[in-house]
This record gives sequence, C-alpha cells and structure tokens, in this order.
Amino acid sequence: MKIFLLLLSIIVRSNQLLLSDCGSELRRPQVTDISVQCGTSSIGLAIQICPVVYTGYNETLLILNHMMDPACRATIDESVNPPVARFNFPLNMTNSCGSTFRTTSAAGTGIFSDFSNIQTVNISGVVRSIDPTTGTITYNAELKYYYSCAYPLEYLINNTQIDVSASSIAIKDNNGSFISTLNMELYSDANYTQQLVMPSLGIELRTDVFVKVKATNLTGQYHVLLDRCYASISRLPSNSSFFNLFVPCSRDQFTTMIENGDSQTARFRFPAFRFIEQQNETVSTYYLHCITRLCEKSTCSTFKQCSNRRKRSTLDSTSLSTDQTYTISSPEIITKTESDESKEKPLVAGEKDESSVGLGAAVGVLAFVCLIALCVAALFYKKLRN
Repeated sequence: MKIFLLLLSIIVRSNQLLLSDCGSELRRPQVTDISVQCGTSSIGLAIQICPVVYTGYNETLLILNHMMDPACRATIDESVNPPVARFNFPLNMTNSCGSTFRTTSAAGTGIFSDFSNIQTVNISGVVRSIDPTTGTITYNAELKYYYSCAYPLEYLINNTQIDVSASSIAIKDNNGSFISTLNMELYSDANYTQQLVMPSLGIELRTDVFVKVKATNLTGQYHVLLDRCYASISRLPSNSSFFNLFVPCSRDQFTTMIENGDSQTARFRFPAFRFIEQQNETVSTYYLHCITRLCEKSTCSTFKQCSNRRKRSTLDSTSLSTDQTYTISSPEIITKTESDESKEKPLVAGEKDESSVGLGAAVGVLAFVCLIALCVAALFYKKLRN
C-alpha cells in the first residue's frame, strides 16, 4: 500500500506545490486550516496546503474517508491565497465518498414547539494523511481533518473547533441549509399550469388558490412535507393576526390537501378569504407562510401519523414569534372585500336617488287611495242616516 502511494506521489510530483511556492504560509498546521461549505447538493472542503507540505505531505497523500476513488481525491487550487487542496462530493448516501449520515430527532422548540419530532441530518467524515515513509520510524506528524455538516430538516448545531495535542487534528462542524432549494408558487388552475396573476383590485372571494411548494436541486433521498401553512396580514408575522389553513392533524374545512410528503412537491388549495379587521379597506391583503419538513423517503409516512405529532388548534389567534428564518412565504394575496355589484353607490350632489323617488310615489298613490275610500265611506254613512 505504501509503495503504491509512493509511486503515485512520484508520478504527480510535477503538479505539486513546492516548498518555495509557499513563502510565509509555510508553517505548522492549525485548527483553522480547514473550511467546510455545506451546500444543498454537495459538500466542499478546502484545506490549506502549505501546512500540509510543511509537515511532509502533499495533496495526493490526503485521503478522504479511506477512499481511493479518483472522484474523492483532492485537487490543488492556486487561484486563492493561501492555496488550498479542495475536496468536493455529493450529498448522496450511495455516493458521498464514505461520509457518515446520521439522523437525530428531538422535540421542537421556539416556532417548532408544536412538533414533537424535529429531525436533523449530520453528515461527517475525516481527511487523513498517509505517511509514505518506509522503515521503523517517521518524522512526519499525522494529520487529521474532521468535518461535519448539520442540516435541519425542518427549518441547528453550533460551530465548534477542537484541537487535540496528541496529533495534529482539526475538527470543523458547520451548519447547512436546504432552504434555498425550496420555493412556493401560486396557481389559478387545478393542473398547476397557469401561475396566479394578482389583479390590482384583488381576486374575488371564494376563488380557488392553488399552492405548490417544490424542492429543486435537492438530493433525491428527501421528500417535501408541509407541517403547517397559515396566512398573516404582515409579511413578517410578528404581532400580526394570522389564520391557520392547516396544522398537524387538523385543517380548515375549506382547505384541500392534494399531495404532501409523497415527492419533492407538495400541493394544496384553499378558497380566497379576507381578514375581518380589513373590512373597511377596499381590498384585503395577506401573505401565505408554510413550515416545511424535509423527510427521508422511508420515514415520511411516520410524520403523517397523528400519534407522532402534537395538535394545535386552528382557532388559535395569538401572535407568532419573529425568528421564522426557515419559513417559506408567498407573494401578497389580494382579495376584494366584497363584489362590485353589492357595494352601495354614494349619492352625488344634484343626483336623485331612484329608490327614494320610487318610494315617494308609492306613498302618494297609497294616500290617494285612502282618501277616495274615506269619501266613499262618508257617502254611504250619509245615505244610511237618511
């Protein structure tokens, strides 16, 4: 094995960074030498190469999770200062260069306190140095670069750095987010082909609004599951009235769920409504928000069971907290407070109210008829007396 690595290092020596190329960056390794980028479809590692060269290694002797696959090997990037050895591998359980996937569950807190099972997936591994020295002893210290990315599946783990003196070890934990892969769109048809164009005067009450929340460029092992969707008057629902379209195990009677937790798209519809506190305004304007869970395909059905969730009353009208950084929101939804035909026309000076004229004429005719009846009754009374 060591002979193979030694031959490999000789073959690629012409492409390696030389000691003279490092200049002032030639130093002992430090815990800050590794940076981790937790992307939505891949994880990127960048390790400063000059400390690696100082220790007696090069990028060909940095092995990711014992994987010898060329796709899992480092490449030198000299376009940055200081130069780094880069690793990049996909977020896929079957092809992640030996990374370990571990999903943990905990009760929700804060905005997620209504949910009893909030999941986080942690993806971790290590880059180790392989010493090509043959013989009994070596003067090269062992290098270990640990990395970790934590992805909340319902939109946290603090960043930490640890140095162990027994050998040169760097541990870098980081947080990632899939929020950029999610988007919400509104449609006007049941086939979800015509996006809803909001008129300036709003849409009619009871008009069906079709909602789609979709994940794009997301690793295929996760599906989209909507836990809660609600409307609020404010774009940021702090100190704002809101209305729940649905919450775990409960939904408004007029909300229809079409698809949820079965693919990377969730869909539902609801009839347009208005907020009563906006009744004196020409239109009612509000925003739609959805708390979205990314569940592994094998576990999505579990989260649909009410026994694993906490109920929340749809009649709850208290204010929401402001730290909803992982809630997906829609553009503004505008509804007419009432139809144009039912609105009363205000009177303009000099313009007669047709209904008032008609009522006056009817009263006049009735009075005339009553007068004739009295006259006839008087004549009959006079004849009877004679």
